[in-house]
Amino acid sequence: MRIEPSPNAIGATIHDVDLAQPLSAADFDRIEVAFNAHAVIAFPRQHLDEAQLIALARCFGEVERIFLTHYAHPRYPEIMYVSNIRENGRDIGHADAGRVWHTDMSYTARPPRATLLYALEVPMENGVVLGDTHFASAADAHDSLPAETQRRIANLRAIHQVAGRRARTGTGQGDQALRHEQPAVIHPVVRTHPYTSRKCLYVSKGECDGIEGMAADQALALIEELAERIVEPRFRHTHRWQVHDLLMWDNCTVQHLASFDYRWPQHRRLMQRVTVGGSAPV
Repeated sequence: MRIEPSPNAIGATIHDVDLAQPLSAADFDRIEVAFNAHAVIAFPRQHLDEAQLIALARCFGEVERIFLTHYAHPRYPEIMYVSNIRENGRDIGHADAGRVWHTDMSYTARPPRATLLYALEVPMENGVVLGDTHFASAADAHDSLPAETQRRIANLRAIHQVAGRRARTGTGQGDQALRHEQPAVIHPVVRTHPYTSRKCLYVSKGECDGIEGMAADQALALIEELAERIVEPRFRHTHRWQVHDLLMWDNCTVQHLASFDYRWPQHRRLMQRVTVGGSAPV
């Protein structure tokens, strides 16, 4: 196994490991150390069936069943399809996933530790890969803040709701369906990573509706300021997909954004997504 860190603030590629086979304790330990250190890990050229994908995810914690059951695999409810493909007049997967910077499922009481995304079909045009996924380090963003700002936000708590302010713009049937099932939750603005103890900014413009005890205009201005800090170019890493890539990211440390530079039916994108349960943010 060879671990190749990216030149960016986050991200690494792990080569020469076959994830279709059970991991030895030593190999898993190396992968987990790399995951906690680099937050976004790419495993190229993997050939996984559904059971193998779920088994790999279980190495990192409890695998969750998805809320959007209409996008679930028919035999594996832990797997959600992320896709722009339409069959019989309907999307076969979540087509809108990742349109804005966010961390997965921050609107739940115990957001997932990790998300695994496995590429079955990748859109291309004239030999150019489309549909990159971009990541930004909320930990490095926090560390970059002036000490006074860090002190000011240390004990604040933000209100997270499905789609948050996005819901008022009517983006995505998936967002709207989830909003009816999930009440708002409150999480720290600064979250402590459960494995590394690093401080991470835990706000996004998409899901955060306000800050506890703060006037709405002040709260939204602060959320905007912190969210913009997280996604500054110096904190970013971009993954350019290839078929059979497996990508895994840490939902405490990073936020992500998908590129929507492809369209149906000219281009096809088909991914399988699995999430690993996490702990309540503190």
